[in-house]
Amino acid sequence: MTGDRWHHFLDAQVTTRPDVLALTDNGGASWDYATLDRACAALGAEMKQAGVRPGDRVVIVAENCAAAVAALFACSRMGAVAVPTNARQAEGELARIIDHARPAAVLFTSAASRDATSHAKHLKAQEISGVYGALHLATPYDSNPDPDRDVAVLLYTTGTTGAPKGVMLTHGNLTFGGRTSVGIRDMTEDDVIYGVLPLTHVFGLSSIVTAAMCAGAQIRFEARFSAERLYQALGQGVTLLSAVPQMHALLMQYTREQGFETLQNSALRYVSSGAAPLDPEWKRKAEAFYGVALQNGYGLTETTAGVCVTQSQIGDPDISVGPPLPGVEIKIGQPDSEDIGEVLSRGAHVMKGYYRNPDATAQALDSDGWMHTGDLGRIDARGFLHIMGRSKELIIHGGFNVYPPEVEAALNAHPQVIQSAVVGRMVAGDEQVLAFVQVSADDAPDPEELRQFVARQLAGYKRPAQIVMATELPAAPTGKILRHRLLEVFGDQLT
Repeated sequence: MTGDRWHHFLDAQVTTRPDVLALTDNGGASWDYATLDRACAALGAEMKQAGVRPGDRVVIVAENCAAAVAALFACSRMGAVAVPTNARQAEGELARIIDHARPAAVLFTSAASRDATSHAKHLKAQEISGVYGALHLATPYDSNPDPDRDVAVLLYTTGTTGAPKGVMLTHGNLTFGGRTSVGIRDMTEDDVIYGVLPLTHVFGLSSIVTAAMCAGAQIRFEARFSAERLYQALGQGVTLLSAVPQMHALLMQYTREQGFETLQNSALRYVSSGAAPLDPEWKRKAEAFYGVALQNGYGLTETTAGVCVTQSQIGDPDISVGPPLPGVEIKIGQPDSEDIGEVLSRGAHVMKGYYRNPDATAQALDSDGWMHTGDLGRIDARGFLHIMGRSKELIIHGGFNVYPPEVEAALNAHPQVIQSAVVGRMVAGDEQVLAFVQVSADDAPDPEELRQFVARQLAGYKRPAQIVMATELPAAPTGKILRHRLLEVFGDQLT
């Protein structure tokens, strides 16, 4: 193994600043770098004793907490591949990831997540405890080490087919992403980051956890979003806030309920919004509320979160996603007459490929190293990227990726459902998941029973906000559902 390794960021802080506060979380953890170092060592020893070897995968079923960070860097130090997975996923979703990743062990942050506890019970995991706190560990699985030691993390995205795809992010990807995030935000060891974006997803993992370790900044973790807790934290020294539009909107609403139109007593110096398009009027209101510029950006799991980001001044009406990050290339593939086409990107941020899926890798990465994002965009005269749409029909709800085929598969599994189509609808600062279901007039399912059926298969953020049932859906002569007409045809039934 040569070059920078992901955990070297942590090692540098342990060497130079062992007694400085690194992490806090909802469970009362307040760890300096020396404590985080000991937690990593203890957890690494526990996993090694359980049979985990270099090159093995370790699935980490987690919500944001200090122990999850210890697990991530323990894997990196021992040469294993971390597979962080959101504990809020349904049992079937987690089972598909475990089946595909073939881990040597599954670790659960049970003290920080009731959902992780539920999964641990289902998989008959055993409780372990140490300086890292109380966790659960499921072993033994068959150890099947991968000889490729460049990969640090597998992040699973179900993709447009509904089948899980493991995005292989290397140590080089993560160290590049961490340093870039630090540079673009001018982060220092004096910064305090509010960590509510899930570290099991790429933005939280790269732009919060990795960047904080690189800069030596402090992270205040939240397992789940609460406008009240965010409001309190912003009055207690938080300097960097990255969130999705829905979180910003709920915070502004809560603040108004406290009798204020703008944020009070805040140390904030950097605020960003991601995972959903920005509306100019909403951006103006958010900047007036925070008193600082609202930055926007664009990235994918496959690009270690970042491709482009703005560095605008307060009041700038631009709602592009900005220029490419330093060291990142972008171009538009096969642009149309309006210079709109697929967004392609190349650089040290691009994934190694999809785990155990060479066909999907070949489709995404061409021979010249360009990542084909599947998103449509244009580049203006300044070199700023404007995202025009998602050719993959991805829905981003509450900052989480929702893929229509996966939701449709859950609906179609119901015996009384003929077929279904799932689309997104923009609402204030977010996208709703809407489902349109074709049923028989003589054998329609009970609406509540159908919702419960779907709920047993999908994580909460993937469940439709509304299910519209009809005996016929708009379709082409071939029988293909005309998705672009669904909102129009059933508009009078939508709430």
